[in-house]
Amino acid sequence: MLHLKQFTFNPFQENTYILYNDSKEAFIVDPGNSNAKENTIITQFIQEKQLTLTRLLLTHGHIDHIMGNQFIFETYGLLPEMNEKDLFFIQSMQKTAQMYGIQAEPSPLPKHFINNNDIITLGNYEFLCLATPGHSPGSICFYCPSMKLLIGGDVLFQNSIGRTDLPMGNHQELINSIKNNLFVLPKETKVYSGHGPSTTIGNEMETNPFLN
Repeated sequence: MLHLKQFTFNPFQENTYILYNDSKEAFIVDPGNSNAKENTIITQFIQEKQLTLTRLLLTHGHIDHIMGNQFIFETYGLLPEMNEKDLFFIQSMQKTAQMYGIQAEPSPLPKHFINNNDIITLGNYEFLCLATPGHSPGSICFYCPSMKLLIGGDVLFQNSIGRTDLPMGNHQELINSIKNNLFVLPKETKVYSGHGPSTTIGNEMETNPFLN
C-alpha cells in the first residue's frame, strides 16, 4: 500500500510530503523544514516508521519548498531532483531569503533533472511527472495513476490557483497547464497541494472560480 504523510512547515506554511510503501522505501517531496524543531519532526517520523529515504523530489524551486534541502542532503545523502527550468531559484536562494528577511541554508544543486512524462517508481507504484508551468517555469506535478493521487505543488489549490506575480510566473500558462494537463485526470484524483488542504480534480473543475 502507498502511504502519505503531510507536514506543514516554515513561515510560509508550506506542505512537505513523505510518500512510502509497505517495504519502507520513501520519497520526500518539497522539504520545507526550516529549523531544528522541524528537522526533528522529519527525522523522528522516518525513524518511527523505519523508513529508508531514497529520493528528494521538488515540484518547483521556490524558497518555501526547498528550505530543507540542505538538511536532507546532510542527513540522508540525497540531492534534489527537479525540472531544470527552476534551477534559477536554487541558485538565487540566498538573495531571495534576504528579500524576505528569513534565514535559509543554501540548497545543494540537483542530482539530475526531471522532465515531462518521466516515470518515477516507488516500489510497485509509478508516478508520472507532468510539466505544469505557470506558477514557475519548471513546475512539475507527480501523478500516481494506480492510487489516483497527485502531488501538485503550487499549481492548483482548493478553490484557488498558484500565484503568477512572482519572477517568471505566467498566468495564462498556468491556466493552460491546469486545464490541459490536470483536468484530463480522473475527477476522483486527490490533489495534495503545496499549501492548504487537499482537494480533488472534480471539485476544482466544478467550483474553482479561477477556472470556470
